[in-house]
Amino acid sequence: MRSMVNKTITGIAPSGIRKFFDIVNEMDDAISLGVGEPDFDTPWRIRDEAIYSLEQGRTFYTSNSGLKSLKEEISKYLERRYNLYYSPNSEIMVTVGGSEAIDIALRAMLDPGDEVLIPQPSYVSYAPCTILAGGKPVYIDLKEEDEFRLTPEELEEAVTDKTKVLILPFPNNPTGAVMEKEDLEAVAQFVIDHDLFVLTDEIYAELTYLEKHVSIASFPGMRERTVYINGFSKAYAMTGWRLGYACAPEELLKQMLKIHQYAIMCAPTNSQYAAVEALRNCQDDVDRMREEYDHRRRYLMDRFRSMKLQCFEPFGAFYIFPSIREFGMTSDEFATKLLKTKKVAVVPGTAFGDCGEGFIRISYAYSLENLKEAIDRIEVFIQELRAGKEPEGIK
Repeated sequence: MRSMVNKTITGIAPSGIRKFFDIVNEMDDAISLGVGEPDFDTPWRIRDEAIYSLEQGRTFYTSNSGLKSLKEEISKYLERRYNLYYSPNSEIMVTVGGSEAIDIALRAMLDPGDEVLIPQPSYVSYAPCTILAGGKPVYIDLKEEDEFRLTPEELEEAVTDKTKVLILPFPNNPTGAVMEKEDLEAVAQFVIDHDLFVLTDEIYAELTYLEKHVSIASFPGMRERTVYINGFSKAYAMTGWRLGYACAPEELLKQMLKIHQYAIMCAPTNSQYAAVEALRNCQDDVDRMREEYDHRRRYLMDRFRSMKLQCFEPFGAFYIFPSIREFGMTSDEFATKLLKTKKVAVVPGTAFGDCGEGFIRISYAYSLENLKEAIDRIEVFIQELRAGKEPEGIK
C-alpha cells in the first residue's frame, strides 16, 4: 500500500518546546520554566463578560471575519496604542490565535519557491508555516553582541531576487529582544528599497519594559506592505481562549479570509465577546501584569549577575536567554541534565533555530516563588558544573 502521509509534513520536525514537558508531567516536585503561558488568571471582567454571553445564548457562528464590535474595538485600540489605523470593515479579521494568522498570511502571500527571511532565534512556527505554504525559509542568525536585533547588513546578506517576505518577530520569543524606532527605520527603508513585504508578529507588544513598543506598520510606506499580527493570549492572560487577529491591506485580507472560511469558519464566539470587554476596560490589568513581569525580569537578571552567568538583558516579552557555552555542553544536554538532576525544565535554545545553540530559554511567566526555587536549583547545578562535579539529584 502506498504511503498515506504527505512527504512535506514528514520532513518537518516536531516542536522542540514540548519535548521536556511530557517528562515534567511525570515528575514529582519538578518546576517548569519552559512554557510561555501567563500564570495570571484572565482578568475577572473578561471572564464575567464571557459568562454573560453564555447566559444570553450567544453561542452561534459570528461573521467569518469576526464580530463587528470586536473589529471596531481592535481598530480603536491599535490607533490609540500604536498610531495604526485599519478599517474594521475591510482590513481586520479575527483568528484562532496569532498562530492561525501567521499560517493563513503566509499561505495567502507565497507562491511556490518564494523566499521568506526569518530572523532566528525565533518562534517555532514561522519556518514550518513557510514550508507548508510552498515557500523557502532563509534564516538570519541574530547575534548576542547586537542584542539579538536585526540589522540592514544582515538583511543585505540574505536577500535575493526570490525574496518576498520578511518576518519580524519582535518583541522576541525566545530572547526578549526588542526593535526600537531607530532600528525599525533602517529595516523599513530596506524593505521598501527591495520591494518586500513584512509579516510583523507583535503578540508581545504590550510587554516592553523601557520604551513603548513601535510597530513597523506605522512608518511611511509600510502599512501597504505589512501584515500586522497580534492577539489576546499574552497581554490579557487569555491563552486558552484562542483568539488573535490580523490586519492587512484589503486586497490581501480578502484572500486570507478565504482560507479562514474554508478551514476554520470563525473564531470562538464566546472568546470574541470577552475580547471586546478586554479592549474596552482592561488596560489597567495589562499594566499591572506588565509591572509584575518587569519585577521578575529584574530579579532574574540580578540572580544571573550574582552567579556570573552570561546573559543579555531582555527588554520585551517574558523570556530570558542565558548563555551556557562556558560549560562545554550542547543546549539539549544542559537542559536534559538540569531536568534529570534538579527537576527544573527549561527549553534548549536550538528549539528556536540552530543559532540558539549555547543558550537556554527561561520563561518568567511564573510566580516569583517558583522562580526563586528554580533559580536556587539552577545555581547549585552551575556550581557543581564549575567545580567539575557530576550534578547530584535533589531529594
